Amino acid sequence: MKLLLTSGGITNESIRDALVELLGKPISESRALLIPTAQWGHPMLGPVSVRGFVAGEPPRLMSSLGWESVGVLELTALPSIGEERWVPWVREADVLLVDGGDASYLCHWMRESGLSEVISSLPETVWVGLSAGSMVMTPRIGDDFVNWPSALDDRTLGVVDFSIFPHLDHEQMPGNSMVDAERWAADIAGPAYAIDDQTAIKVTDGTVEVISEGHWKAFPA
Repeated sequence: MKLLLTSGGITNESIRDALVELLGKPISESRALLIPTAQWGHPMLGPVSVRGFVAGEPPRLMSSLGWESVGVLELTALPSIGEERWVPWVREADVLLVDGGDASYLCHWMRESGLSEVISSLPETVWVGLSAGSMVMTPRIGDDFVNWPSALDDRTLGVVDFSIFPHLDHEQMPGNSMVDAERWAADIAGPAYAIDDQTAIKVTDGTVEVISEGHWKAFPA
């Protein structure tokens, strides 16, 4: 699977260009599935914010980029309908657009639904994460980002070998300063990146590239 791990979505032309490069064809010829599941696990999110994601309302421009087709894949529903129905939907998609919220909750439902196993067999599919949708691919998210009460710890899927601190210096998130990121990184004790909403991390065939029109910082192990 090809990864475009963002903090704020497709927020600038550089990130959009990286997305098109990963797709290998125009957005208008690509089929997308939206995954809003992480929102249900976060105490500050719910039906209105899920609607905003699905509708492609600013600032999270994901569904409204001009896709050939757009569908919604709700992970909490998948165990009750059987893999024979939903796995073909995933295999037919060119890109999975995965919203933010609580990464621990998203990780739980990726495992519970079986999606975490299916994605390993999709080498050409693009995963575009937004905030928690990106963090779920990392080994750990740090205790600061665990909001779901049923989470056992801060461990996530570990598809990549680095962690992500999103929304760096966001004006509406006073706890996401560079000082906070440095403290978080010391606790993570592994390779990590702090990225703002104008930054994304592209991962293809084990190669990691930072795409940015904003600011970011890499923290070595």
